[in-house]
Amino acid sequence: MDFTLTDEQRMFYESVQKFARKELAGGAAERAISHQFPWDVAEKCAQAGLLGITVPEKDGGVGGTLVDAILAIQAVAEACPRSGDIVQAGNFGPIRTFSEFATEEQKARFLPGLLAGKELISLGMTEPDAGSAVTELATSVTEDGDDLIINGSKIFGTHSSEARLFLVYVRFGSGVDGIGSVLVEKGTPGLTVGKSSRFMNGEEWSPLFLDNCRIPRKNLLLGRGGFKRQIAGFNIERLGNSARAVAVGRHAFNLAREHAMTRKQFGRPLCEFQGLQWKFADMAVRLEGAQLLLMRAAVSAGNGLPSAQETAMAKLACNEAGYFAANEAVQIMGGLGFSEESTAQYCLRRTRGWMIAGGSIEILKNRIAEGVFERRFSQRAESRPVAS
Repeated sequence: MDFTLTDEQRMFYESVQKFARKELAGGAAERAISHQFPWDVAEKCAQAGLLGITVPEKDGGVGGTLVDAILAIQAVAEACPRSGDIVQAGNFGPIRTFSEFATEEQKARFLPGLLAGKELISLGMTEPDAGSAVTELATSVTEDGDDLIINGSKIFGTHSSEARLFLVYVRFGSGVDGIGSVLVEKGTPGLTVGKSSRFMNGEEWSPLFLDNCRIPRKNLLLGRGGFKRQIAGFNIERLGNSARAVAVGRHAFNLAREHAMTRKQFGRPLCEFQGLQWKFADMAVRLEGAQLLLMRAAVSAGNGLPSAQETAMAKLACNEAGYFAANEAVQIMGGLGFSEESTAQYCLRRTRGWMIAGGSIEILKNRIAEGVFERRFSQRAESRPVAS
């Protein structure tokens, strides 16, 4: 079993590293505290061929592998944590689900702007009463001739404040088989993008309100019975989340390492204190172990969709390792790490969010346990007979 990158992969990673250090590292701290989406970074990444890496060339993408996309995210995020999100948005999440299942006409309409870094697609999945229990979503679709009419609401959508296009999970009928998805464009009558709010990491999101929102049938992505295929595609989103978590944790680790080698207290460099040495040892082991689980899931997927079990294990390990490293880095760096002058505090805030987004670590543990025991465990309350 070979755990090393191929020569081609290593050359690709090094070329992206070089690009990120030259074009993105300089403004990393400023971007980390900015609430504005960095459109300039998106266009630079597009010009460098870092968006649509796994999208087929015939659709305007690069035609690369899942491993290529992970390497690109990590090379960028290690230089500028906020910019890693741009590479994520251009390769994973709703854009990946869209490119996997969209019609040729839908791809021709929307992919050019998305792959050029000029537009964003946002996922409308979570609802006020449907978070981890996503199958309890209530946003509904009714058919009216050549149109579909949508009613419902969505919350917590990444990039929902800036997006032009929304991939919205909807209910065509009862049960899991009644769930599918549609494409809703910003500006469509009946769609209201609500007042923006901020996550702890500074990113903004807006609630979506769909009130008799009428879209053409050609905006149907996956109809009845599409939920399982969508969720299978969502495993790729989780690997993108995992890749950033490890990379951002490593960014914080490197900041703390440099600090420990140059900062002196009591007449000695910090790295000479055993208490700090052990912190670095723990961080290094967790980050390296998480990276191996991530690469296993990506390599096993090949050009297809990753295993749900391997993805859950990778995301859990990467989320916890990234957060652990960022938290320790802030502690090691003291006041500097806690200050907005450093990106260490941003890494702490960013990695904390990924323990919730894309499947909370508790949900992941449930999924891993199902793989261990080779059976499903329902999290739903047992139905009880109603007393007469």
